[in-house]
Amino acid sequence: MNRRAWTVLVLAVSCAGQGPAPYDERFRPQYHFSPRQNWTNDPNGLVYFDGEYHLFYQYNPFGDRWGHMSWGHAVSGDLLHWRELPVALPEENGIMIFTGSTVVDRQNSSGLCTGGRPCLIAVYTGHTPPAPGRAALETQNIAYSNDRGRTWTKYAGNPVLDLGMADFRDPHVFWSEAARAWTMAVALPGQHKVLIYRSADLKRWQRVSEFGPAGATGGQWECPTLAEVPVEGRAGASRWVLKVGLNPGGLQGGSGEQYFAGSFDGTRFINENPPATTLWTDYGKDCYCALPFNGSPPGAAPVMLGWMNNWQYAGDVPTKPWRGQMTIPRRLQLKQTAEGLRLAQEPVDLESLRGAEFAWRGSDAASLNRALRDKGPRGTSWELRAKVRPGAAGEVGWRVLSGEGKYTLVGYNAAGGEFFVDRTHSGDTGFQRDFPARTTVKRPANGTLDFVILADRSTLEVFAQGGLVAITTLVYPPPEARAVEFSAEGGPPAEIRVQAWELATTWPRF
Repeated sequence: MNRRAWTVLVLAVSCAGQGPAPYDERFRPQYHFSPRQNWTNDPNGLVYFDGEYHLFYQYNPFGDRWGHMSWGHAVSGDLLHWRELPVALPEENGIMIFTGSTVVDRQNSSGLCTGGRPCLIAVYTGHTPPAPGRAALETQNIAYSNDRGRTWTKYAGNPVLDLGMADFRDPHVFWSEAARAWTMAVALPGQHKVLIYRSADLKRWQRVSEFGPAGATGGQWECPTLAEVPVEGRAGASRWVLKVGLNPGGLQGGSGEQYFAGSFDGTRFINENPPATTLWTDYGKDCYCALPFNGSPPGAAPVMLGWMNNWQYAGDVPTKPWRGQMTIPRRLQLKQTAEGLRLAQEPVDLESLRGAEFAWRGSDAASLNRALRDKGPRGTSWELRAKVRPGAAGEVGWRVLSGEGKYTLVGYNAAGGEFFVDRTHSGDTGFQRDFPARTTVKRPANGTLDFVILADRSTLEVFAQGGLVAITTLVYPPPEARAVEFSAEGGPPAEIRVQAWELATTWPRF
């Protein structure tokens, strides 16, 4: 089928029986990206080029369950307001377009750029499903665009890397200054390994090293990324972070992601922690296959974005006409802790979306809750920042998206020394047995608890202790669950400081 006919078919299927989508359906996040309709999972090909951030993503153009994997496409000027574009890389000839990355070929090393200008090169896994008499096959392939990512051509010489394997996927490609070459990190899922390849032209690849097994190995390794991350408070200092998805076998069940911190010399990644040390990027159940943007402006901290869902129940979540959305983009750095360097994540600046500010300072929880009822956020999409000195309180928490007898509890338990998010009473939890959960992470409070809580209808992201704790959680509250309340158990807190803002929608209104 030629591309034009395929596009017409997709549009016919997508639009049949549907009016304009208002992006205002129940549970639709208002400042997180989700496709207008149909299924999405992993982000793909995140790249900044010519003033635009490009978000490609695993997408089924034909329905709201996994299948017919292609690359959907959206662009943004600020990482918040996204404009969905036509499918970039469609499934064709029985080959699905699995996860991968996009780079800016500024020097035309590929020979695929025209007009003396840089072009975009997508590197992706082509997945051929098994058939009678034929095993599944995964290979690495490239496609190119000479019009700022609006149209794409698959390279006639594909595949560019073929090991003849059924499980060999998710290439993360970037330019390595140390190697003076393109570098690829790609997973051997069942062997719990990441292979490192090098190329001068993005077409011919040489294997130069491998990493693993290490850390968590309870499921298949997927979606590896290798990125240089600055170290807080040390001018010019950085380390390399190798992130690896794990499915199943995540910390909280189902899919999750771990990382390794160390050095990379252009050939080999060296883990600076003992091989058995397992570090998790997110302590919730709902952040997977997060990728950093390639091509970021010089000096900018790396920005990462992930799929907000879990393979345990992704096909059953009660949203329509779409399934799946992305996390808020997050800026990355490494921070020195007593255990060593640890990854910290902070959401990108949301100031442009903020409405009127709610601010309060004191120690009496009842007074705070009266103020929240009178003047606090009234919607279901908001940002809350708080610092709490627990004092005599053994547990402090925030009941969010609360109402009709339902709520999600975000808090800290002093006896256990742990931050937690409990969604067991959050609303609709019965669509899949693994969904109700209380997720936790042990982290010393050192006197003051630091919370950043982002609520967006059906998504909840919690960052604590300067981003050393990230907990990403889906929730499906009843329609009138809008209240925010503070709670303290065991005694009064010493001090509470709160700022909160309702956040405007980033979707156009039709």
